Amino acid sequence: MNLDTLRHSCSHIMAQAVKAIWPDTKLGIGPSIEDGFYYDFGKKEPFAEEDLLRIEQKMQEIISLNEPFIREELFKKEVLSLFKNLNEDYKVELIQEIPEDKLSIYKTGNDFVDLCRGPHIKSTGEIKAFKLLSVAGAYWHGIETNPMLQRIYGTCFETQDELEEYLKNLEEAKLRDHRKLGPQLEFFDIYHEQAGAGLVFYLPKGAILRKIIEDYEKTEHLKRGYQMVITPHIMEARLWQTSGHYEYYRENMYTLKVDDKEFVLKPMNCPGHMLIYKSKGRSYRDLPLRLFELGTVYRYEKAGVLHGLLRVRGFTQDDAHIFCLPEQLKSEIKSIIDFVFDTMKVFGFQDVGIELSTRPVKYIGTDQDWHRATDALEESLKEKGLSYDITAGEGAFYGPKIDIKLKDALKRKWQCATIQCDFALPRRFGLAYIDSDGKEKLPIMLHRVLLGSLERFIGALIEHYKGALPLWLSPTQVSVIPIKDSVQEYGIKVKQALEGNLIRTEIDSRNETLDKRIRQAELAKIPYVLVVGEREVKQEAVSVRKRGVGDTGAMPIGEFIKKIKEEIDNK
Repeated sequence: MNLDTLRHSCSHIMAQAVKAIWPDTKLGIGPSIEDGFYYDFGKKEPFAEEDLLRIEQKMQEIISLNEPFIREELFKKEVLSLFKNLNEDYKVELIQEIPEDKLSIYKTGNDFVDLCRGPHIKSTGEIKAFKLLSVAGAYWHGIETNPMLQRIYGTCFETQDELEEYLKNLEEAKLRDHRKLGPQLEFFDIYHEQAGAGLVFYLPKGAILRKIIEDYEKTEHLKRGYQMVITPHIMEARLWQTSGHYEYYRENMYTLKVDDKEFVLKPMNCPGHMLIYKSKGRSYRDLPLRLFELGTVYRYEKAGVLHGLLRVRGFTQDDAHIFCLPEQLKSEIKSIIDFVFDTMKVFGFQDVGIELSTRPVKYIGTDQDWHRATDALEESLKEKGLSYDITAGEGAFYGPKIDIKLKDALKRKWQCATIQCDFALPRRFGLAYIDSDGKEKLPIMLHRVLLGSLERFIGALIEHYKGALPLWLSPTQVSVIPIKDSVQEYGIKVKQALEGNLIRTEIDSRNETLDKRIRQAELAKIPYVLVVGEREVKQEAVSVRKRGVGDTGAMPIGEFIKKIKEEIDNK
């Protein structure tokens, strides 16, 4: 059975139940989504959490009746008249926007009817396992000036076992929520009233984590022949008009006036990299040219979609642009894919999902260029023996793309790496190289990120590891706890020995019990705790506690340093 069809049908049953309980409720839309379904309702009084149980009970009644889903095709004017008579204002608006002359409706029970393309399951009795999850507000058509509707989210599976597994993972996801763990572990905070929504403040530990990630990326890029660049945060609007962003991405851009000229806070790094390419003449011998920047960009996101580190208004991308010859294109794409997989493995992500996104409705460039770019991406995936899904019409306005989505410990997908193939922007910017025949030719450009937004990636890391980051990534790797004041000096000596070996260490000499300080280190998810007392002083040793294991016994400080450095080096 198709899970999308099952979930979409369940959303209709939910709408039928809501109308049965509150007949004056207006119907919006009710699609299936990745993990379930939702339906939007226009209702004067807000749904309360306890209403979900009431709706579920009514849904169970409808399911037990095993009512058939009956499809009818009618002329548009007949469907319009039907929903006008039902006082379904939102459905009437939808019908008026549909260009087709004939539309389909679905009926269940004695009096429930909905506008829908379908398909649906045969009858309501095929629903075996569902759960309503939450209520949220949602503007009609997602436009803030439109009425606010109420959206009920739910999920549905073929079996009760699958549903229970999903609900178990939902509870586990709450415990892993980076929005709670991040501030709790003193990694970051997001202030709203003082600084504005969607802006991240990295606290000292979070800044260390970010530095570790950035240093790793810089080293690996330099090893692979990339050149580091830095571009300005604001540039004149005419640059973004040349790139097409001003026309195709204007609603997401911040603009400001400087000396009577319009400037843009950069939403992308690519136009700046193209100006660097144009800074001098290029020969075919110079290509491929790989430019890399940890570039901070700014995009306007509506307040309603901001979400922790996952959706913010200012973020940093590990952005690179590769300018290459036609015969180099596929080898560069495959090298990027290898780079992505190597990087994900180092950070502990073993499983990914791959999507190939094709030309959208609004685009720049020629159809021929789009075909060439799409073929290059798809052939590279096939030659690497990788399976992928095609998401039609989801490419960037300037080129098709490969999205590589990492899967975390709960098998949730996180958008990180992207590879875009672009013939259009090099042409718009007049980029060129002198070929072996002495003629000017157009280079091909690949846009790519590995981790994507560092903010989103750090959020994914926190949730994947439940805050207990691997030793090499932990901002604090060791906590030294002197049992009493008389061994404080030895504790400081241990801390200095560790720091001399570049091991990030703190000392906890608070006037608290040993158990409380150990517990605090565990809550802070510090990988190692070294307890030192009179015995350790005499033996020049440390008593080692490992996160998730507990007491592993005493060892000489030199031996511990050797052991932990080896673990850090092996990541």
